[in-house]
Amino acid sequence: MRLAAKTASWSLVHMTVAIAVAYALTQNWRAALAVGLIEPVFQTIAFAAHERAWALRPVPARVRR
Repeated sequence: MRLAAKTASWSLVHMTVAIAVAYALTQNWRAALAVGLIEPVFQTIAFAAHERAWALRPVPARVRR
């Protein structure tokens, strides 16, 4: 339950920052909301793909313990 709350909290922070940065750059709330709501979805997909790629990568023997 704590992990779910932490994930939801981070998602809210991420969206807020994305919206604020997009608004600062565009001075347009519609564009800022569009970017702020869409960008985290793509970041999540990219993060999942990145994690999967790292999980499939063999760990060098000198790193293993």
